[in-house]
Amino acid sequence: PWVIETPPNVLGFLNDAWFKYVMDFGNLGPDEGQGGKFLILPPDYDGEVPTEGYTDVVRTNTYSHWVIWRGFTDENGSPDLAVQQTQELFKMYPLSQADNPPEMTFVDVSGVEFNTIHLMDGRIFEEINNIVQREPLMGESPELLGYLDAIGIVKGQEFAPDERMQRILERAAAAGSVTVKTLISKPRNDLAYWYPGESYWQNAFPGNEYTFTLNGAMQHDFRAAFHFYATGITPAMAFKSPGKGSQYAFTYRDADGNALDGSKTYVMNVPADPPAKDFWSFTLYDNQTRSMLQTDKQFPALGSNDAGVQQNDDGSVDIYFGPEAPDGKESNWLQTVPGKGWNTILRLYGPLEPWFDQTWRPGEIELVE
Repeated sequence: PWVIETPPNVLGFLNDAWFKYVMDFGNLGPDEGQGGKFLILPPDYDGEVPTEGYTDVVRTNTYSHWVIWRGFTDENGSPDLAVQQTQELFKMYPLSQADNPPEMTFVDVSGVEFNTIHLMDGRIFEEINNIVQREPLMGESPELLGYLDAIGIVKGQEFAPDERMQRILERAAAAGSVTVKTLISKPRNDLAYWYPGESYWQNAFPGNEYTFTLNGAMQHDFRAAFHFYATGITPAMAFKSPGKGSQYAFTYRDADGNALDGSKTYVMNVPADPPAKDFWSFTLYDNQTRSMLQTDKQFPALGSNDAGVQQNDDGSVDIYFGPEAPDGKESNWLQTVPGKGWNTILRLYGPLEPWFDQTWRPGEIELVE
């Protein structure tokens, strides 16, 4: 059993070892953004369950979990308060140490280059086997576990593919890697787009369904694409909650449907009155690693909280993307890298009704040169 104490004014959630949703906390959780105290019980726990003093008590299907949350910059674009509240108020410790919680250790990886992606070659099967061996079988469906069984990944047994099977797994991983990148960057299903036939802005949750189940059927392409791109999942990302939480649109392509090229210059218009009660932002990502694009600017992002962003006379904002800033547009420019493809996410925090009813929509990314 594990205790998690959370700070106020965050968007956070817990996923299990198979990246299945467990709970929300923060602005869309039961603590309603005030900060909370949560008790997480493992699947085979049969001891006493304390409830007093806890915002929620949650039982899960796996031992390992992924907890993630986002704090927010202030109106001046500073993250200082969010960092301070994390260091002072965020705590995780075993229930057995609840009377004397150990001090938290925080590791600052800002600006440190490291790989955030799963293995994309034959070693991915070793990674999957480690999870199967570590976790209870109840955490995943018998059907998926059956696919793993067919290639020799069975709980309680050694995973030792022979030379023939190893060649098969290497080819399978190579095909899977390029396939999943294609599924996220250029989907053929209209449900993947916010404005089908009119725009290349994509929706991470087609049908606004965080389980990727539509008409009773699992949409395997959508699920695979999302979990390559974004990893963690919560229904709060998909459902309509005006003024709360966040909404996302992303694109890999320009207005003509061509892949975004780091050597070229583009412009896009953010129409007046973006439907975000809190703020909006764009962030650039590397297509191959899905990490933020590594540029001269540590954080390749730009939004309404950034000082100096210039508005047009009609209240709209033009954002420029390219290896060099156009003259006089430095404050509205995001740097790209020649030789690298890129994609961008538009985030709306506190999304408002014009986003949901589509009376407001972002412009397309137009090629300048």
